Amino acid sequence: MKVTILYDNESRQRDLKADWGFSCIVEKEGRKILFDTGANGRILLNNMRGLGVSPESVDEIFISHDHWDHTGGFSEFTKERDGKIKVYIPSSCSSISGAGEIIRIDNFFEIHDKIYSTGELQNIEQSMAVKTEEGTVVITGCSHPGVQEILHAVRPLGKVKALVGGLHGFSQFELLKNLDLVCATHCTQYKAEIESSFPDKFIQGGAGTVIEL
Repeated sequence: MKVTILYDNESRQRDLKADWGFSCIVEKEGRKILFDTGANGRILLNNMRGLGVSPESVDEIFISHDHWDHTGGFSEFTKERDGKIKVYIPSSCSSISGAGEIIRIDNFFEIHDKIYSTGELQNIEQSMAVKTEEGTVVITGCSHPGVQEILHAVRPLGKVKALVGGLHGFSQFELLKNLDLVCATHCTQYKAEIESSFPDKFIQGGAGTVIEL
C-alpha cells in the first residue's frame, strides 16, 4: 500500500503549497481513496497536480471529522467530478453535501477488503485502518478521540505497524514503542519529542511525503 500526503502544514517540494489542514491519498490494491480534503480546494488541487494525482483517478473520499481544515476542500474537489463520487463520513458530520453517495458510519466497518473505518469514536472522528501482511496501518485526521482509543478500536485487526496523520496533543509516547513507523503530521503538538524518542521509526510528514508499506 502507499500513502501520499497531499496537504499539510509543511511542504517537501517547492511546487507544493503548505497550509493548515490535512489530506492524503491512500492506495491499496489499485484503489485510491482521498482521506480528508484539507482546508482549501485550490491548494488541494494544486498539490494533486504537482504530485501527478488527477481527481478522476480517485475512487472514493473518506472524511475523518467535520472540521474545516479537513473538509474545506471538499466542494471544489467534487466539482471536478461533477459530484459523482462516494463519500464515507462519521455519522455526526453535517457539512458534507453534493456527493454521488454519502455513507454515514457509526461503528467499526469494513469499507473494502482489508480497508476499515474505526467507526466514529467519541462522537467526533473516524480513522482508517488498512491491513497489510506486515500489520495494520492506521491513518488519522487529528486523533481527537485520543491515540489510545484509536489503537484500541483496531485491535481486532492484529499488530499495528504504522501510524500516519495528525496526533494533536498526544503525549503517551509509550504507545508507539511497538510500532515500526510513525509519521506525525498537521496538528501534532509534540512532533519534535516523538521524533527524538523514536528516530529510527519517525518519518517527516509534509505535502509530498510518500510512504510505501
